[in-house]
Amino acid sequence: MKETIAERIDAVTKIDELRVKMGGIQPAPKSVKIELTARCNLRCKYCAVRTRTKSPKSDMDFYYFQKITEDIRISGVEEIGLFYLGESFMNPILLVDAVKWCKRLGFQWIFLTSNAVNADSWTVRQCMDAGLDSLKWSVNGADLKQFQEITGGSEAQFNHALENIKSAWQERAKNGKFNTIISASSILYEGEQLRKMQKMLDENIRPFVDRHYWLPLYQMSMYKDKIEKELGYTPTAGNMGRIDDDTMQPTRPPLPCWSLFTEGHVRVDGGLSACCFGADERFDMGVLDGTNFMRQWNNPKFVTLREAQLKTIKEGQDALKDTICNVCVAYENE
Repeated sequence: MKETIAERIDAVTKIDELRVKMGGIQPAPKSVKIELTARCNLRCKYCAVRTRTKSPKSDMDFYYFQKITEDIRISGVEEIGLFYLGESFMNPILLVDAVKWCKRLGFQWIFLTSNAVNADSWTVRQCMDAGLDSLKWSVNGADLKQFQEITGGSEAQFNHALENIKSAWQERAKNGKFNTIISASSILYEGEQLRKMQKMLDENIRPFVDRHYWLPLYQMSMYKDKIEKELGYTPTAGNMGRIDDDTMQPTRPPLPCWSLFTEGHVRVDGGLSACCFGADERFDMGVLDGTNFMRQWNNPKFVTLREAQLKTIKEGQDALKDTICNVCVAYENE
């Protein structure tokens, strides 16, 4: 039976017993995400881009991209994400070329997440034709007003996103050889916001995706005590994966944080981050040069941080006291 998109996500976010036993020194991650461009057409309140003190406007040089992805593939990485923090459709030519190149290298799974604003039908068609395996839309506004409040976007951008989500579905339907899985995710809220989101999803998103799933709430730019006061619960550092369809609870405990063990994160400048929200060099474990992926993946900084993360299994969050993970960036103030 073909693996579902949810099963693929869960496979990446699981730290298995072997990785726990291996401690700080780890085999290659299952997946690596690469920031093709640091540019983004929105300024979403929940996104790590908001934590950047200085927002880079650059795109990754394609020759450099080729070098690091070849090294990453030789190292044993199976899946490649052509996005990280920036919006990859801001540079459509680079995106299409990157899909073609990664398919040529033999990555088993090439995936992409987008806000859909710039995902015009031509670029989506080129990506699908080049072999993109998974295209996911990030949808977090229940209506135009909320879209503008959350993302800082315009009415035109809101309409473009909805049109592009629909047209991508139509492009795949028109060409029977395209096997790209199309999905969407949204941050799970409670109460009235959830009801509003369900209505919007049923009308505008679910008819045009294979699968929609929920993600845990991460409040970028909010202190822990502020979240407790405004939302009524205490957040935990770390990454909880996605929301289970049956239980409506996160699929994994937040600690140890899986992003240090099973997925690499590469910024546009080549910085290899320990954090899936790592918008700047604070979380860098090294810089890739096209020959050193595994050396940087297992350098002393990474090993020490992983060992501290593994200690949380028995000691809890206190084990992170003297590390960069002590205050999880997901709850850091602007």
